[in-house]
Amino acid sequence: MDERGTTERVLTLLGLLQQRHLWTGPELAERLRVTPRTIRRDVERLRTLGYPVHAGQGVGGGYRLGRGQALPPLLLDDEEAIATAVSLLAGAAAGTGDAALRALTKLDQVLPTRLRHEVRTLSGSVEFFGAGGRTPVDPEVLMMLAGACRAEVEAGFDYPSGDTPRPRRVEPHRLVASDRRWYLLAYDLDRDDWRTFRVDRMTAVTARTWRFRPRAAPVAAEYVQEGVASRVYPHQARFLVHAPADTVRAQIPPSAALVRERGEDRCEVRSGAASLDRVLMHVLLLGHEFELLDPPELKARCQVLAEKLLSAAAAAAPPRPGDGQAEA
Repeated sequence: MDERGTTERVLTLLGLLQQRHLWTGPELAERLRVTPRTIRRDVERLRTLGYPVHAGQGVGGGYRLGRGQALPPLLLDDEEAIATAVSLLAGAAAGTGDAALRALTKLDQVLPTRLRHEVRTLSGSVEFFGAGGRTPVDPEVLMMLAGACRAEVEAGFDYPSGDTPRPRRVEPHRLVASDRRWYLLAYDLDRDDWRTFRVDRMTAVTARTWRFRPRAAPVAAEYVQEGVASRVYPHQARFLVHAPADTVRAQIPPSAALVRERGEDRCEVRSGAASLDRVLMHVLLLGHEFELLDPPELKARCQVLAEKLLSAAAAAAPPRPGDGQAEA
């Protein structure tokens, strides 16, 4: 395994020792998918760095992290620290974003001061909504964009416009990961407005040297979520659903609708679709009572759909005698 892999594994081992009072060698080996001999070598690496890892033999024995002692800074050189951060962010790109950001936060706490800026570049410039597997993107691109967000420098990239990629110049604000994809919230300098860009559709990404003064920005995760779930569609709608927000969020993917709490037993749902009829059907199939908020045309579409359903029910043939009964 290369140095990057060893560094990641030792960090993971340290995290496990911090999570639980005692681990046996076989348990650690199974969790890290290595041999007990490798665990012993990694424990020695931690001891060399000054971490008080104790080992006990026999029944009830195992590895534990000593208590009551201040842990020393993690001894990584610049290249190792950046390699670890890149690897963690690559994990976030594969769908383990929350765990990867927590690991980056822990890494920040033990790194020497000269390296903390690089890690904070990542953890302070990324937000999440939803969970699940995300479309893979180049971790180096994520690193570059996160760094541009943190350093407040312009970024440039080519982005599809119709069938042709066109150059864009932006002031990057935040990276946002949904349950499906990575997005960049940025101020588009050529269009003089905030825009959301899919990272997997960017090419020729560069971080420029021109610094900018941060503008008043929308709440990144909420803005991107609303855009993905609503603004990108030709028709948007708002509903007041008579159910707790957590209940409705469990029924709708975060990339399909924005759900806001409106009291203990109600919530507002914002969504979009190719037609108002489709949005209505999605909310109807949730199975809760709801009220129409916006747009005004929803009322007419609701009446049209109700008439179609009533007509279909009236036209249904009555059941014939014996239908649904098993033969003797």
